[in-house]
Amino acid sequence: MRAIPTAIPDVIALYPKVFGDDRGFFYESYNQKAFQEATGLDVTFVQDNHSKSARNVLRGLHYQVQHPQGKLVRVVQGEVFDVAVDIRKGSKTYGQWVGELLSADNKRQLWIPPGLAHGFVVLSETAEFLYKTTDYYAPAHERCIAWNDPDLAIDWQLVGEPLLSAKDAAGQRFKDAVGE
Repeated sequence: MRAIPTAIPDVIALYPKVFGDDRGFFYESYNQKAFQEATGLDVTFVQDNHSKSARNVLRGLHYQVQHPQGKLVRVVQGEVFDVAVDIRKGSKTYGQWVGELLSADNKRQLWIPPGLAHGFVVLSETAEFLYKTTDYYAPAHERCIAWNDPDLAIDWQLVGEPLLSAKDAAGQRFKDAVGE
């Protein structure tokens, strides 16, 4: 496994070793020891989540107060553009975002540490998205930043309008959300 920091150095793109031949492929999608050696991080995951979405579904930008979650995300079917926004006050990269193309083909994963907002948009017909979290889902502490906040100016690589949940459509402006 190769670990490559992004423009927000705490957000790390992970490239697994894939063994393939004419029969198919094999790779370890997660190995705690390999993850720790590659990233230098000692984290414990407590929950696995799996979602399936159609083209142009945009989920996010989500985060939790009081119970922030670190996330290890990947795609097992289709393709998404995955985004992390640094909302850690005092961070050198506060208010910045990074995006990575994650797909079943590239098998890339992204580590998003606690304290960042997260979202993704589906670029393929459908996509299945898996992620591990370092804390449990706490609906009372979940918050959402508007996907189209002009202060963040995220290039979602969208073709057409996004499909949003009611919660995501009501996301707060960045400057209001992080002022909590």
